Amino acid sequence: MSTENLREIIFDTETTGLRHENGDRIIEIGAIELLNKYPTGKYFHMYINPDGKDVHPDAERVHGISNAFLADKPKFKDILDDFLEFFSCGVLIAHNASFDMGFINSELKRIGETVISHDRVFDTLQLARRKHPMVPNSLDALCGRYGIDNSHREKHGALLDAELLAEVYIELLGGKQASLVLEQDDNDSNVYSDSGSADTGDISNLKRPKALPSRLSAEDLKRHNEFIETLGENAVWKKISV
Repeated sequence: MSTENLREIIFDTETTGLRHENGDRIIEIGAIELLNKYPTGKYFHMYINPDGKDVHPDAERVHGISNAFLADKPKFKDILDDFLEFFSCGVLIAHNASFDMGFINSELKRIGETVISHDRVFDTLQLARRKHPMVPNSLDALCGRYGIDNSHREKHGALLDAELLAEVYIELLGGKQASLVLEQDDNDSNVYSDSGSADTGDISNLKRPKALPSRLSAEDLKRHNEFIETLGENAVWKKISV
């Protein structure tokens, strides 16, 4: 299959506590868009009023988000349209994805919306555990393993963690070469489609005699470069030209 226009959303959430089934709520969502493994510069970031659910002190020590800070923020139902617009298509990628998806689907159920199918979700923690068994595979541990600068991560934050996870994700796939359309050996092709499922087939006959012109506008490139400048000095994106 062609990998042209493969959209992936790297995302993270912060919450009032650890158990959505006990009433804990999302208080922050951060996500960035990748197109064919490159960041487009488009992102989603919202703080969310947990609608009467207090932030647990242990959770606040992790992310630093207080009840007072959230008091004037919109509720989940108020950001629903923007959320659905950004998350409506593509593969959703998170670290320990069952945690984040449990909270997101709990919020959707609470307001009578259709939940997101797990078929669209890819868990980088499971990939990391297969690639690096018997060692720590937290986001911080993976940043250290791959030389990704996370020195500015004094506390957890959904958008910052999504940015770091995007770099980790590329490294887990094999580094910057994973962002290229690679030649496959015979019929050994295994790539994720927009639905999150795996398609297989021989792509050897799909090479174009002439590369297509870039679909990125000058504004897209400007936003992409502005986004890259917010990352650490050792960010893998700074080693890849667009």
